[in-house]
Amino acid sequence: MARSALAQETVFALRETIARLEGKPLPAQAAAKAQDVGNGIERAPGNLLTTGIDMLDEALEGGLACDTLTEIRSEGFRHAGTASGFALALCARMQMQHAASRGPDNAVLWIADRMAAQEAGKIYPLGLRRFGLAIERLFHALPTSLEDALWLAEAALGSGVFCMTILEIRGNPKAFGLTESRRLSLRAKAAGRPLLILRQAGEEEASSALFRFLVQPALACERRLPDGAMLGGSIGHPVFRLTLEKSRNPAPLSLYLEWTPHDRQFLALDPSKHALLPEQPATHPGAAFSKTVNGPDPAPSPGSVLAFDRAS
Repeated sequence: MARSALAQETVFALRETIARLEGKPLPAQAAAKAQDVGNGIERAPGNLLTTGIDMLDEALEGGLACDTLTEIRSEGFRHAGTASGFALALCARMQMQHAASRGPDNAVLWIADRMAAQEAGKIYPLGLRRFGLAIERLFHALPTSLEDALWLAEAALGSGVFCMTILEIRGNPKAFGLTESRRLSLRAKAAGRPLLILRQAGEEEASSALFRFLVQPALACERRLPDGAMLGGSIGHPVFRLTLEKSRNPAPLSLYLEWTPHDRQFLALDPSKHALLPEQPATHPGAAFSKTVNGPDPAPSPGSVLAFDRAS
């Protein structure tokens, strides 16, 4: 059962009191020490998740911080698969990075709010394996309410078991505002673990996310052959149109990235070749149904009225 916000803050205050008695660093102090926004402190390279795209990593000040909150949003549920794909690509790179530096500590937890799961659907393990993830280290949770999902996200961050946690929510619910975002951000900094907020069909709003991405679909490349040539008429790897909406950059950064599941790498593409064209009008526009000539059909005339004797 999800705890109320007051109960959560009471538990957090008790933890701080215990930390003082034991002479350990306070969770809030650890979060403040890890926070680098506005203070110019550079993070250690091992505490960053790089994308492999120089332009994007430079805008992210070296890469995604592995101890903070990052938001990924889609404009509508028709783009839910695109936003989920980008989030899973980051998870795959995080698993690869942890496998190279920390051994088997590469478990990922996907927490899907019930309303988001009903609209966007559930994840498909076999497809995720082809997408580049180690599905034997992927856990999927479906809480019955958003409050349960928020509590589970805090517990996952505090456990230190998962190299990355994803919290998928629908739109901009009142139960997940700036206060809840700030609390999750502090938990992530104290635990030194990243949290991805996957906001499906959501609008921009104030949050404690260090970075916010808008992910949109783009035209895929043709499939590459072993000799480097393109197979005409084929469909290659997925392509994302990525816009970095929130960062230290004075203007949003937009670029097109192709995800290669086998290598678990991003490739920067030419925007002019992968932008989606606006919807074209029909070749022969016209009414779907023919218009009525004499107006709506009149009510049918009643049939013969027969008189029957009373039964009693």
